[in-house]
Amino acid sequence: MNAAPNAVELAPGTHWIGALDPSLREFDIILKTANGTTYNSYCVRGDDGVAIIDTVKASHADEFFSRLEQVARYEEISTIVLNHLEPDHSGALPELMRRAPQARLYISAKAQLMLKALVKTDELQFSVVETGDSVDLGGRTLHFFSTPFLHWPDTQCTLVEEQGILFSGDVFGCHFCDARLFNDKVGDFRFSFEYYYQHIMRPFREHVLEALELLEPLQLKTIAPAHGPILREAPQSYLQRYKQLAAPLLHNEVGTNDKSLLVFYISSYGNTALMAQAVAEGAETEASVRISLYDLQASGGLPFVDLIEEADGIAIGSPTINGDAVKPVWDLLSSLAAIKVRDKLGAAFGSYGWSGEAINMIEDRLRGLKLRVPVKGVRAKLIPNEEELQRCRELGKQLAQHLTGNLERRVISMSELLSQEQANA
Repeated sequence: MNAAPNAVELAPGTHWIGALDPSLREFDIILKTANGTTYNSYCVRGDDGVAIIDTVKASHADEFFSRLEQVARYEEISTIVLNHLEPDHSGALPELMRRAPQARLYISAKAQLMLKALVKTDELQFSVVETGDSVDLGGRTLHFFSTPFLHWPDTQCTLVEEQGILFSGDVFGCHFCDARLFNDKVGDFRFSFEYYYQHIMRPFREHVLEALELLEPLQLKTIAPAHGPILREAPQSYLQRYKQLAAPLLHNEVGTNDKSLLVFYISSYGNTALMAQAVAEGAETEASVRISLYDLQASGGLPFVDLIEEADGIAIGSPTINGDAVKPVWDLLSSLAAIKVRDKLGAAFGSYGWSGEAINMIEDRLRGLKLRVPVKGVRAKLIPNEEELQRCRELGKQLAQHLTGNLERRVISMSELLSQEQANA
């Protein structure tokens, strides 16, 4: 689409003054942007002053200032709000403050340290705001809502009460560039909207639900995010879609008080598969733990992300090949960066022919992802014997007991620890 040449009115006295980046094909390394993106900034005019809501990426500052100058003079600007300080939102801030030195900046409490790193001066005037605070522009009132971790600690939303416009920052946004700007005018952006949620907001699902409790009661006519289309047609439907995406689903399948343990494995000659079955058998001795067993060779890792997100624990079995765990295991583990797994339970097991490094490597990765690994993994050389399978059953049982809190307390002697180390060596 052709670039929008002018500032665009959202409501009387309120304009989009952002920038278009249609050629962008990758954002922050992790996101593909087939349709480019927008850096949305907004200007709100009251009787007593003008507010700028967010700025743009530094590389697009000229476009931003050109549109700003169409609707306001720099000396009129009394207020600048940054809902989020990531560079794609704050890149033009230093120059804006130079051009409008009288303006006061409003940020969240957690944005203060980031601001000092962004603007290398101690002379900047700013105020910290939280939910319940407001700024009166004269006939236009800005209300602030603290929405941390959507998707950085500093994020917030800003509402123009009289017009029912919510400037939402990254939440409800997406990377989709279309100069027609409004959701009832642009092309079909549903894929981009949900792709953005899955990669940016999904790891913070609990914070999404907390934010929705704040925002759902508002009488919204428009949601104006920092990226992508401005949502003026059925804005509440986008809140409802976020609620659907963030709502846990596993409670429909697993009892309220039950725990879920997923056992994943991949096996070259069936040996690690035997160990996986033994882990599952051991875990099943705890009645309130639901066990699921999955072969990664047949399915790959990506379909399991939804399951892992809602499970309480995972155990991963891999053979050691060339001194490493096998690729499907690493693919599964790398996919976990997109979801919240902190404090879930994790464990590893597997068969090996020579060295058996895979188990320790998987455990290290689980710890790096902030899972708890309370039980040492089990290794078996080649075909596991009955003693090694029993150790796998004990591994599964202990994992299940950790999940339920039924773990028996016992004293372990130093000789026992040494024997366990020798058995795993």
